[in-house]
Amino acid sequence: MNSKLTNFASLLATGKFWKELTIMTLGMIFTGMAVYYFLVPSKLIIGSISGFSIVISGISEQVLGYELPVSTVILVVNAILLVMAYFLIGKEFGAKTCYTALILGPIISVFEKYAPYENFLVEGSRTPSVMGDPWFDLMTFVLMLSLVQAVLFRINASTGGLDIMAKIVNKYLHFDIGVSITVAGGLICCTAFAINPFHMVVMGLIGTWINGLVVDYFTAGLNKKKRVCIISPEHERIREFIINELVRGVTLYEITGGYSNEKKIEIEVLLSKYEFTKLMKLISDEKINAFITSGNVSEVYGSWVSKKEQKAAKQKL
Repeated sequence: MNSKLTNFASLLATGKFWKELTIMTLGMIFTGMAVYYFLVPSKLIIGSISGFSIVISGISEQVLGYELPVSTVILVVNAILLVMAYFLIGKEFGAKTCYTALILGPIISVFEKYAPYENFLVEGSRTPSVMGDPWFDLMTFVLMLSLVQAVLFRINASTGGLDIMAKIVNKYLHFDIGVSITVAGGLICCTAFAINPFHMVVMGLIGTWINGLVVDYFTAGLNKKKRVCIISPEHERIREFIINELVRGVTLYEITGGYSNEKKIEIEVLLSKYEFTKLMKLISDEKINAFITSGNVSEVYGSWVSKKEQKAAKQKL
C-alpha cells in the first residue's frame, strides 16, 4: 500500500502528469460545449454516448412524463463503460478516461445552469439551433469533437463513451480508430429513430461517418513525420548534423548511380516537420550539393526519441 502511495506521489510531482491533466480538462470543456450547444437543442443524434444519452433523455420524457437531464444520463452510461475500459484496454487508458468521462456530465451541468442554450438560439429556425441550421450545428460539433478525440488519443486517453467502444474494437479487431468510431457510432445513430424523424437520423449517420474521417485526418496530422532520403557527396557532414544536432538515427545505403555508374551513399532518416526545416536550412545556408526526396509518414512504430531524450543526449555530447 505504501509503495502505491509513493508511486502516486511521484506521479503527481511530474510535469507530464499536470500537462496531460490540463490537456484532458480543456479537451472535455470543448467537448461539453460541442455536445450542449450543437447537439442538445435540435436533439441531433451523432454516434456518440452523448447522442445516445439524448435519446435516453427523450424516451424518459415519453415514458416517465419528465425528461432526465442529459448530463445525468451521460454520467451513468460512462460509469458502466469505464469498468469495461479498465479491464479490456488497460489501467492507464482506463484511469485517464475515467477522469475525462466523469467530468463531462458536470461540465454540461454548468452550461445548463449558467449559460443555457436557449439564450443563444437563432430565431426563426424551424429546428432549435445555435448556428441557425442543424447542418451547421452538425459540422461545428464534428470538427470540435474530432480535434479533441485526436489530441486525447495521442496521450492514450479519450473523451469516454463511444471512444471506449472504438478503442476496444481498435485493440482487438485492429481496425483504424476512425473506422472503429464510425461502426460503433452508426449503431448508436439508429437508436435515434425512437425520438427523431427519418431525415434527422440520416443527418446523424452522415455526421458520424464524417467524424471518423476527420479523426483519422487530425490523428495523421498530429503524428505526421517526414521520411527523408538524401544523396550527397557531403553525406558525412549531413549525417553528423542529423546525429549530433537533431539527435536522430540515420540509415546509410550504398547505391550505384544509374546514369553515372558511380558508387554513392544514400541517407534515410525520419524527422519531425520542425527538424526537416532545420536540415533544409543547413543544406541551403552551407550550399551543400544534395539530391533530396521526402514524403509524409503518419505512423511510426518502435523507438522514437522524445524532445526530453534529445536534450539529455545533447548534454552528454
